[in-house]
Amino acid sequence: MEEDAVGYARPPKTSRFRKGQSGNPKGRPRNRRREIPYDGLLGQMVTVREDGRERRVTAAEAFLLQLTQKGLAGDSTAARASLEAIETARAKTSNEYVGPTKIVWKAVGSGADGILDTLDLARLKYPTDEARVRWEINPWVVEAALARLGGRQLSFEEQREVWKSARTPEKVRWPDWWTVRH
Repeated sequence: MEEDAVGYARPPKTSRFRKGQSGNPKGRPRNRRREIPYDGLLGQMVTVREDGRERRVTAAEAFLLQLTQKGLAGDSTAARASLEAIETARAKTSNEYVGPTKIVWKAVGSGADGILDTLDLARLKYPTDEARVRWEINPWVVEAALARLGGRQLSFEEQREVWKSARTPEKVRWPDWWTVRH
């Protein structure tokens, strides 16, 4: 009979797959690679430099340290995220923890620094790097300040300083007399 023939693409009947049965019964586990390996990633040891000294901490601790540092520097989003992470960690480690169920914290600095970001006048750039930290003025503030000058024009050095301090200088509508473009 032709059906019993054995050869290319026709294995013996005894070793053929049964109807409805997979050829690889164990197969690849479902959803095996869909979840992020948080434990593996956050459990890795990394080197952190604080005050000129290096120390080894887990990636999770380094992440929380950075979030906290940004929060203390005035980044309210980072502060909120670090407080939520602390709350979550406390809830996981101790179900008996009795404390506030929700912490609301808003960092407001003193003087002009505390209000510049709140009023969207400027953004703090490199808040965690003492050597490079600086405020960058938003384009609309630069335009308003230049309009207040009236007929007075800034010197070349003053123009360069304003250009470097603008957050996105290419978006500012500079006056006709303006010469600095880089």
